[in-house]
Amino acid sequence: MIRSMTGFGRAEVAAAAFAVSVEARSLNHRHLDISLRLPRAFAGLESEARRLIQEHVQRGRLDVSVSAKPLAGPASPLTLDAAVARQYLDQVRALGEAVGLAARPTLEWLLERPGVVTSGEPEPLPAETAWPVLADALTRALGDLVGRRETEGEALGKELSALHDALAAEVERMARRAPAALAQRTTRGRERIRTLLGELPLDEGRLAMEVAVWADKTDVSEELARLNAHLRQFRALLEDGGPVGKALDFLIQEMNREVNTTASKANDLELSQLALASKGHLEKIREQIQNVE
Repeated sequence: MIRSMTGFGRAEVAAAAFAVSVEARSLNHRHLDISLRLPRAFAGLESEARRLIQEHVQRGRLDVSVSAKPLAGPASPLTLDAAVARQYLDQVRALGEAVGLAARPTLEWLLERPGVVTSGEPEPLPAETAWPVLADALTRALGDLVGRRETEGEALGKELSALHDALAAEVERMARRAPAALAQRTTRGRERIRTLLGELPLDEGRLAMEVAVWADKTDVSEELARLNAHLRQFRALLEDGGPVGKALDFLIQEMNREVNTTASKANDLELSQLALASKGHLEKIREQIQNVE
């Protein structure tokens, strides 16, 4: 099953002394780009956390936010900043004098001002204590994220399968039209050469050679054969699933190149119209696979 690159996952795991919450969001990106935010208590575990994330997700812009709260033990120490409180008082009194009003700030009001009361962050936890809990929470959140990416990927796979079939039908129409178009061009080539030569003597052997060379330059059978090979590979990738977005994107570029060559060589209205329709299907596929992992 293919996966989408957009999704969300969340998990919370509690240990004896603390609980860990993890939220993971992912969006489209050409490569794997991880933004990881850890609390200070888990500062020494970033490398391990990144390795764990890479085991679950291969592509996309991933934002992972981790928070922790103590469940037991002493609360984080509070710090009172008297200098900051004094600045608030001085500013309020100066403002009161400027506007002619008496300023009577209360202690409760001062304690509510930003920077007056701060809570210290806990010290980093020992790895042997913190990592099992963090790894469990990360694994659960990433599992939730991957599950949602797979659900969206299932719908995406159905859409891509339908577009594949529509493109394959256009290529089949081009393959059926190509022999008649080539015969028609060969006939026109002969007639054009005869018209240009007029009453001059005509070397039938040379004429056949020139027509054959010209017909070879306008023959699109090789391009159509490669298109069918690419379509078979595209179908196989859809059925295999996994992180196939880059491979699908490469195939679309190759198919687009073959369709463009077919359109430029065709010299036939019906083939040109079929090639144009094929390019429309390819563009729709290209848009969809931008969201495939």
